[in-house]
Parts: sequence; C-alpha cells; structure tokens
Amino acid sequence: MVRFFREFIGPGDVAFDVGAHVGSRVSAWRKLDARVVAVEPQPDCVRILRLLYGRDPDVAIEPLAVGARPGIARMGISTATPTVSSMSSDWIESVRADQSFTRVRWDSSVDVAVTTLDDLIARHGEPAFCKIDVEGFEVDVLKGLSRPLRALSFEYLPPAHDTALDALALLERLGGYRYNYSPVETMRWASERWLDANDLVRLLDRVRPLGRSGDVYARRSAARRA
Repeated sequence: MVRFFREFIGPGDVAFDVGAHVGSRVSAWRKLDARVVAVEPQPDCVRILRLLYGRDPDVAIEPLAVGARPGIARMGISTATPTVSSMSSDWIESVRADQSFTRVRWDSSVDVAVTTLDDLIARHGEPAFCKIDVEGFEVDVLKGLSRPLRALSFEYLPPAHDTALDALALLERLGGYRYNYSPVETMRWASERWLDANDLVRLLDRVRPLGRSGDVYARRSAARRA
C-alpha cells in the first residue's frame, strides 16, 4: 500500500482520509511522512482512531462527516458491518437488493456534524491526495469542493453504478483530470494508461457485471510524482 500511494503522496504533503474508519490509510500515509487529516463520523471508529493516532502530532482527527454544506445530518449505522454505514438513505435502499448486501442490516442511526471539503482545506491546507470512501455519499462530498485537487479517489460499487457516474460528472466540471481504476484493495491499476472520462465509463461498464467493488482514482495532468 505504501508503494502504491507514493505515486500521489510525499514527505510533508497533506492527505485527507474522508471516511477513515479505523485508519488503514492513515498508517500507510504516515509511513510516507505525510500530514494526515482523518475524517470519520462514526463514534466507535473515532475512539479507535484516537487510541491509535491521538498522540501523533501529524494526524488530525476530525470526528465529522463531509457533505455539500455544513450542518447536522443523520447517518445510518450497520452495527455488525460498520464499513457500510452511510449518510445516504437512497444508497442504502439501492444496495439492499444486491446479493452481496443481503445479510447487512442498518439497525441504528446517529446525528453527526457535517463539514465540507472546502472548510477542511481552509483549516488544514490543500491536500496532495484525498480519499473519499463514504458509501454512496460521494456526490454530496464533492459538491462541497469548489476547486480541483491534485489527486483523489472515490469508491466504486457496481450496485451503485450511477452514483459513480454522478461523482465523475462533478469532477469533470472541476476540470483537468485523468482517471484509472483499482479493483478492491489490490493496489493495482486496471488500465496501463490513465484515461479520459469517456474511457473510464467504458472500463466501469466492463467491470460492473463482475460485481466487484474498487476505487476510481483521479489526478490532474501535472500531479504524477517521479
């Protein structure tokens, strides 16, 4: 994982982990000497993040959700599978019918404070890389961003294909991105070259029937590290 992210993050860079959960990316990015902003609204996950990283001066833990505007919003919690807890009730309904989610239950909810990417940038500086893993809330997160970032990623789930296309459309409005795709936690590229938006859509259309999740990566043309 460290080798994979070295393409985007270097010593002294700021990196945003939006939907940090319990900090697997935080650990990898700190090995790259990045300053990490771990953003996570689930109280149980925040407690673990504070236990693991609370004494690290180069990790800022933000116990918040990220959305289109600041405020308070309700999060659906899956107690047994907290990685699929979501701010999006529409996303929860859309994935319930998928076979891979048949045993998942969203059995509670919690009101959480919401900030925006623009507000996080104002507090911590512009990130060299921003990971967005928010279970269907990607579009809302990106609506709170008014400038293109050097590089970012967002999760792709075949049952929520249209959500990924909507997120892609928002990135295209910000402009100047090329794209690639990495199947779930493989840290390998699906394409040997970086793609424009149309080519990425064609790639996702091929991936969709396989039913495997992954992450879409976007970078601006001058963002690649040596």
